[in-house]
Amino acid sequence: MVIHMKVVILQPFYFPWIGYFGMIDVADIFVFADDVQFVKQSWQRRNRIKTTDNKSKWITVPVNKNFGQMINEVSINNSITYKQKNKVLNWKEKHWDLISSSYAKAPYFDDYKDDIEEIFTRDWELLVDLDIYINEKISKLLRLKIPHFIKLSDMDGLDGRKVDSILNICDYLGADVYISGPAARNYIDYNEFQKFKQKNVDLYWFEFPHPVYPQIGADFIPYLSAIDLLFNTGGKSRDYIRMSYGNYLQKEDGKSFENESIEDDNILLDVSE
Repeated sequence: MVIHMKVVILQPFYFPWIGYFGMIDVADIFVFADDVQFVKQSWQRRNRIKTTDNKSKWITVPVNKNFGQMINEVSINNSITYKQKNKVLNWKEKHWDLISSSYAKAPYFDDYKDDIEEIFTRDWELLVDLDIYINEKISKLLRLKIPHFIKLSDMDGLDGRKVDSILNICDYLGADVYISGPAARNYIDYNEFQKFKQKNVDLYWFEFPHPVYPQIGADFIPYLSAIDLLFNTGGKSRDYIRMSYGNYLQKEDGKSFENESIEDDNILLDVSE
């Protein structure tokens, strides 16, 4: 039996959508790409939840912006306040106030509210620390297969761009399977794919058709933060994540994990508890 080491590399996001956690669930090693450039209007500092008026609304972390800074250099602006009715709130209070009021009637809100509120009771200085803490904590709440988490900035001596950087990371970690989101098809062409073959690294594409799950309010809204799934489906959240990616993890040569033999090649996902 061949044992494969599967790696996923993604930027740390703020309360990510469920597809992000699907990629955490398939990884043996999950690399937080924290030393890439910060983008102001990105998932690195914001996401959406569903409010009581059946609309989606952004929750955005205020940051101190400096041109050209890396994600791991971005500091949170904790001095900013917001007037809301007769109250003055900091950003953490504002976010929790909106989350708790939006999901108070969700069937599993009471099961997870203390865990989510705890995030907003901590002091946060750097955006990267906040994001990574959230990503790791929600992975546990979703009962995923927890990979080894590591920050790219903690991996010394790596260089290269795009595919070369990916392969250097795989070599550093001893990984022979790289799982990528579909956006990378924009720069991984046939010639770049040959580099994977030369390094004996299998490339898999992670396609994630969004599941429809029970959701409070009228009209299902997809692509919200994963806490929407958690508050609405509770212990079944992991099932919704896994049923979505199960048949859509495709090897670059067109084969999926499910089409390969488990006995001959243990590349099929082991997501048992």
